Amino acid sequence: MAIITAILGFGGLAGAAQGIAKILFIIIMLVFLLTLISGLFRK
Repeated sequence: MAIITAILGFGGLAGAAQGIAKILFIIIMLVFLLTLISGLFRK
């Protein structure tokens, strides 16, 4: 999404989208790791 907005010329919007995507990526990775670890201990 950030690449598309950068191509269209919305520089500030591209930066905001990149920041949001980075935060969401970190949150999703943390949730994935927590579920993976809890799944390993559940056995």
